[in-house]
Amino acid sequence: MNTYALALDLQNDPVLIEEYENYHRAVWPEIKESITSSGIVSMEIYRFGNRLFMLMNVTDDFSFERKGEMDAANKKVQEWEALMWKYQSAIPGAKEGEKWVIMDKIFEL
Repeated sequence: MNTYALALDLQNDPVLIEEYENYHRAVWPEIKESITSSGIVSMEIYRFGNRLFMLMNVTDDFSFERKGEMDAANKKVQEWEALMWKYQSAIPGAKEGEKWVIMDKIFEL
């Protein structure tokens, strides 16, 4: 099993942040299915201010490329992603069009 840490920012607006959190308290079932069917075993998202941190545990055969292909072919995932982009903001240093950015592990105990 592999673990990935990712970061993303939200729009710095308390009303939008509250709406975003409300969506994540009731994630659409199709989104949960798309997550687990891609090989993601567990996923947690944490927030500080408008900064998000995601921790994902994935199967050994998980790949971001395959997940991206699956998402591109799933209309409900595309609908969710378009809706979430209203609340999200690319983190400084992200490439054009990039949302969640993989973080480098710099320490482990």
